[in-house]
Amino acid sequence: MKTDVLGIRFDNMTRQEAAQRGAQLLDEDRFHYVVTPNPEFILDSEKNPAFRQALNRADLVLPDGIGVIYAAKILGTPIKERLPGIEFAADMLKCLNLRSGRLFLLGAKPHIAEEAGAHIREQYPNIVLCGTHDGYFQDEEALFREVADARPDLIFVCLGAPKQELWMTKWGPRTGARMAIGLGGALDVFSGHTIRAPESWRRLGLEWAYRLKCEPQRFGRMARLPLVLVKATKARVAGGKGGTKRGR
Repeated sequence: MKTDVLGIRFDNMTRQEAAQRGAQLLDEDRFHYVVTPNPEFILDSEKNPAFRQALNRADLVLPDGIGVIYAAKILGTPIKERLPGIEFAADMLKCLNLRSGRLFLLGAKPHIAEEAGAHIREQYPNIVLCGTHDGYFQDEEALFREVADARPDLIFVCLGAPKQELWMTKWGPRTGARMAIGLGGALDVFSGHTIRAPESWRRLGLEWAYRLKCEPQRFGRMARLPLVLVKATKARVAGGKGGTKRGR
């Protein structure tokens, strides 16, 4: 079942359900992609139809952001739980490790992907790290050929939104991969350069506050996020537009 939050159709799942569905997708011999929208995605997609289409056409649309959860509640269509992309990625690494699968890491600053790959291999030794590339490239077709030649099963695409979502829709099906996941800054976390909020902060839905505490330069971006709650309130008052449930 999909839950519509201001025009983005989220999969309403627990983490366990998402992991099970992701494992099924990894078993299928065709390409799938997963997106992890937060409130900023919702706002940006309003002015970018191609971005919105890329989000809504994904095989899994996971709510990464407590603002999405609050907006869904306001709209009267609650979502089971927040599903951070970094946690779904970890679940897919476990699946890939069981299959001795192939992983390609794309994005972040130079050398971050390599460091992230080394840490991932330490934890999941059966994974084959078949390639890495930073997020600074000019020739998309040359990059696509590099990824395809590596023959990955799973690709972490960490280019930031909407670039990563548009890359997955354009090039993903041609890579031969079974799954690509848009993960923003996840490689910084996997590499150890960025530390996630403590579990106590996460349980309270305050991971965003911890990130702001550690990176005050993000204040300008964070200041936009309450707009999602305002828009959800207006939609609810207007009759629940953007908050209806739709079947698959």
